[in-house]
Amino acid sequence: MRKGVKTAIVGSVFTVMVGGAGYGAFNIINGLSGNGGSSGAGAPAVHRTGPPSSDEVEKAAHKFLTAWAKNDPDTAAVYTNYPGGARDALTSWHDDAHVTRTVLTEGTPAGNKVPYKVKATVSFKGMTKTMSYDASLKVVRGTSTGRALVDWSPTVLHPDMLKGDTLVTGEAATPPIEAVDRNGVVLTKDKYPSLGPILDTLRSRYGDKAGGTPGVETYIQRTANDGTTTEKTLLTLAEGKPGKLRTTLSATAQAAAEKAATRFSKSAVVAVKASTGEVLAVANHGYGTWNAAFEAKLAPGSTMKIITAAALIDHGVTTANGPAPCPPYVVVRSQTFHNLTGEQPNMNATLSNDFQRSCNTGFIKQFYNLKPAGSALADEAKNRFGIGKDWQTGIVSTDGSVPVTGDSDDGAAFIGQGKVTMNPLNMASVTATAITGTFRQPVLVSPELSGRPRATARGLPASTVAQLKQMMHATATSAIGTATRAMAGMPGNDFGAKTGSAEVGGQAASNSWFTGYHNDVTAAAMVQAGGHGNTAAGPIVASVLRAAG
Repeated sequence: MRKGVKTAIVGSVFTVMVGGAGYGAFNIINGLSGNGGSSGAGAPAVHRTGPPSSDEVEKAAHKFLTAWAKNDPDTAAVYTNYPGGARDALTSWHDDAHVTRTVLTEGTPAGNKVPYKVKATVSFKGMTKTMSYDASLKVVRGTSTGRALVDWSPTVLHPDMLKGDTLVTGEAATPPIEAVDRNGVVLTKDKYPSLGPILDTLRSRYGDKAGGTPGVETYIQRTANDGTTTEKTLLTLAEGKPGKLRTTLSATAQAAAEKAATRFSKSAVVAVKASTGEVLAVANHGYGTWNAAFEAKLAPGSTMKIITAAALIDHGVTTANGPAPCPPYVVVRSQTFHNLTGEQPNMNATLSNDFQRSCNTGFIKQFYNLKPAGSALADEAKNRFGIGKDWQTGIVSTDGSVPVTGDSDDGAAFIGQGKVTMNPLNMASVTATAITGTFRQPVLVSPELSGRPRATARGLPASTVAQLKQMMHATATSAIGTATRAMAGMPGNDFGAKTGSAEVGGQAASNSWFTGYHNDVTAAAMVQAGGHGNTAAGPIVASVLRAAG
């Protein structure tokens, strides 16, 4: 144990207080056993199998937490299934995070999960403060030893930590920021919870350009896939001077998005100003610190039919009011595709009729007519809608993808299935291009801050735009339109939408998708396992459009 480190662990049964002078009144650590116990004096170790018993869970967790509280990383690491990683992290707890006293309070185990409260005192250059938070660990059976062991992951140290993160105390790498919306309204993570991780990223990327000065903090340091570093502040020992950073967000739209997203367990929504590409709102619910609205890669279902319809029109295959038969099934490259259960075929359907009802076969039937088969749709997505053009939004974002596979997945792509992936940001942009004819790559901050140019694409002919708006408006207003219920009562007459549901293997319910526009605002949402687009994602989008449009 390091001299001068004060530690404690408080449990329902045991109390261990450890100071610089020695152990307290009671110490439960009796020594290490390769099996977490013995079967008797001189008896061979028993290799146990199956899930740990409740007694094993409680003892393994208690031994680990006791060693951590005593600042004994070597001993604590032995009680985990990844000793090397645990030892390094717990050593860093003292050496890099400068925690000088640790109090851990165990809760009541539930199955193999043990909750606990952490109270960590941080001391750095004469400054001392304490941070408190809730955490938990799981106990599993060691595969090689049969011992009950703590399943090590960075979340054991702090629930917001991921693999590769480090916990540091010192002068912050960047000054704090005061992020404001497009009208100067201050944006905080307390008022807009979804913005917490985004504000951390904005600070890390642009804090040194906003005019502030850094403070002294305890923070989680994370390196993103693009090489940029993000800091999440956990404790402030000395305040820095924040600089002001203007974003494209709208506090009004953001508030509506935050509220709407909470209706479902896992949902994400993005709103965009169509005429500029500026992001007005981004909200996530049920994803922790992950910005699924910008980073998800999921099949968008029938919202993809906006791009498919544009390709059919642009390549002269058909028009909004032209023929597009809706048969009961269609075969593409040996795979048979059907419509949703209960949907009646219509061999006299137009493209607009198929779009409104979301007839899958009506779109896939055009596969061989859209030449070159497969690649024409991918070309439309990339070169007219900007999908996959390396967007530089100001924070981490994932481009959509419409790959050419050379198999039946190319047919599935016509209805947003197969290997097509999108997120709400991508689909809000697709709708913006559809109603304006111009691709404007979405941004969250001024491109001048990042110094990187926005992606470009050709956009759409005016005649295509007129037909897409006609079909989207009918989908949101007609008796057969799948978006009519969600968009009911939308003010004015300049609005439209497209629904989508995407089947996911191993998932009982489809993912719900919806994208729409109202005047100069577009929005898109997804609800995982939400079912039909009209019933889950639809109301989210409609709420945001009413507030922002």
